[in-house]
Amino acid sequence: MFNAASVSSSSFSSLSSFSFGDSPLPLSGYGWTAELAEQFAPLAEAGLVPARIVRVDRGQCDAVLADPETGEPRTVRLDTRPVGDADMINCPCTGDWAAVDLYAQPMAAVVALLPRSTAIIRKVAGKRSDGQVLAANVDTVLIAASLAADPDLGRIERFLALAWESGAEPLVVLTKADLVDDAEFIRADVEAIAPGVTVLVVSAETDEGMDVLRACTPGTTAVIGQSGVGKSTLTNALAGVEAMAVQEARSVDQKGRHTTTTRELVLLPGGGVLIDTPGLREVGLYGGEGVDLAFADIAELAEDCRFHDCGHHTEPGCAVQAALADGTLPQRRMDSYLKLQRENEWIASRSDARVAKARLNKWKAITKSMRAAGGPVKR
Repeated sequence: MFNAASVSSSSFSSLSSFSFGDSPLPLSGYGWTAELAEQFAPLAEAGLVPARIVRVDRGQCDAVLADPETGEPRTVRLDTRPVGDADMINCPCTGDWAAVDLYAQPMAAVVALLPRSTAIIRKVAGKRSDGQVLAANVDTVLIAASLAADPDLGRIERFLALAWESGAEPLVVLTKADLVDDAEFIRADVEAIAPGVTVLVVSAETDEGMDVLRACTPGTTAVIGQSGVGKSTLTNALAGVEAMAVQEARSVDQKGRHTTTTRELVLLPGGGVLIDTPGLREVGLYGGEGVDLAFADIAELAEDCRFHDCGHHTEPGCAVQAALADGTLPQRRMDSYLKLQRENEWIASRSDARVAKARLNKWKAITKSMRAAGGPVKR
């Protein structure tokens, strides 16, 4: 970890003379604000500098910071091992604001992270219940779905729950509009399962809808979706450069290949930044209220149920069942809602089990220590 005494007086002076708190300075383009500067002030007094993580590799990351000598933004390679003992959720992630010790040896290092304003967290693949952060400090979660194949409404609902739970604003973007003639009909179907969410139809090839998309993505935007839906193509179009490699989706089924292999933050010419992410095959939820927000229409129906704890099965006076009966609420959407609710309940039970186990292990260690010292054990 960082030790202020290890920084020479001359180097500390050069850092102190370059005030990060007086104004946003060059990092404002990456999202640096007066509020962040205020949070960072104690760290700056210790000789640390702020940086935004743009890419993470094992044990290291690339981050952009304002050069202490010139004040210009530059990208540096940093060691993340000083915070490597954190769990998967709290370890450094693309989009994080980091406190950097430029004089750490053998290389400059991330020694702390500022609290995240938002975080996109999914359950890791498989039977484990751990969470994985896809991107941090995001304002907008752009959910990309391709019009080249019939959009999977259930998967979009899952992405919406993930986005709402992050604390950021969801945005659904239907890509490859140049390949279809019925884009507006498909948009209507998607809008029906995305209450309160803007749904755009765009084509990066013809520039259709791209101006509107640019206006809808200020600040930090994270792009998520399956492989082959055009995430990297969107990123390149918004960035105005070939920032990400692109591969064609398979023509037989429009399934994509993993072109993007890491989460990477890209500066946009019109302001703001974009985080491109690898295609997600599995989108496991990590609990929280995201499902209720994604299915706000069902929650609204439930307010008219006769019983406040209605399970929406066979209870009399159930407004949800009435909506299913008259076709107002599609059975497919209800099934999707119940499935995601079950996943949340499973994650909650596993989380409670982890907390209970950690508490038990803590008391076992205390008991062992007290017995070894010959003292009483109090709980």
